Amino acid sequence: MTDIHAYLTVHPLALSLSAAVLGLMLGSFLNVVIYRLPIMLERLWRRQCEELAETQKKTAEEKPFNLVSPRSQCPHCGHRIGALENIPVVSFLWLRGKCSSCGRPISWRYPGIELLTAILSLAVAWRFGASFTTLAALALTWSLIALTFIDYDHQILPDDITLPLLWAGLLVNLGSTFASLPSAVIGTTIGYGSLWLIYHVFRLATGKEGMGFGDFKLFAALGAWLGWQQLPLIILFSSFFGALVGLAFIAFFGRDRHLPIPFGPFLCAAGWVALMWGNDLTRYYLQLMRLGG
Repeated sequence: MTDIHAYLTVHPLALSLSAAVLGLMLGSFLNVVIYRLPIMLERLWRRQCEELAETQKKTAEEKPFNLVSPRSQCPHCGHRIGALENIPVVSFLWLRGKCSSCGRPISWRYPGIELLTAILSLAVAWRFGASFTTLAALALTWSLIALTFIDYDHQILPDDITLPLLWAGLLVNLGSTFASLPSAVIGTTIGYGSLWLIYHVFRLATGKEGMGFGDFKLFAALGAWLGWQQLPLIILFSSFFGALVGLAFIAFFGRDRHLPIPFGPFLCAAGWVALMWGNDLTRYYLQLMRLGG
C-alpha cells in the first residue's frame, strides 16, 4: 500500500487517470441512485401515510426495490441488463445507444453522468494529489452530482444524502481537512440559518415559498465541509448562475417565469467550484479590493 501511495504521489497523471476510471464506475452507480432513490422515498412516504391514516384496505405487498434489487432493466421492454451491457460508456457505444432487445434508444444522460463523474473525479485528484483530502473531496463531488440530478428531476434534495453529508463534513474537518472545526460548525449554522431566514422573509413578503428546506440542509452541509468563509462565494455564484439560467430558459425556451427552477443544482455547482478554487478566488478578490482601495 505504501509503494502504491508513493508511486501515485510521484506520478500525478496515473493518480488522475485512476480517479477517472473510478469515477466512471461510480457514475454508473450514481445513475442508479438518481433514478431509484426518489422512487424508494415515494414508496416509503406512501406507506407512512397509510399507517397514519390507519388504512383498513390491505395493499398488495410490493416487491423489493432498492439500490441493489431488482437488477437494472430497459424501461421500455423490461430486458434485464447483463454485465457486458453495463460497462460505463463502452456498453452504450457498443450498443450504439439502443437496447439490445427492443432497439429503443437509451438516454444519453446515462453515459453523460458517467463521463461527468469521471472528469470531475480526475480534476479532484489532479488538484489535491495522493492524499486523504482527495478521498474526501471525491466523496463530496459524487454526492453533489447525485443531488444535482435528483433535484433537477424531482425538485427534492433527499435527507438521505444531505444529512449524512453534513455530519461527514464535520467529521472530515476534525483534522482541518478543508476548514478548521470551529469554521465548519459556524458554517453549518450560518448555512442553514441564512437560507431559513431568507425563505421566511420571502414567504411573508410574497405569500410564496421561494425554496425548499432541502436547500437549507445542503447549504449547511457545504458550510460543514468548506467553512463559513466560503459561504458568500457559494451563494453569490449559485444566485448569479441560477438567475442567468432562469432568464435563458424564459428567453430561448419560452418557459413560464412563474414555474419554479430548482436551486439545488446551482448550490451544488457553486459548492464544487468553492471546493476546488474557493480559497484562490477569495484571495484574488481581496487583492482586487486592496488595489481598488
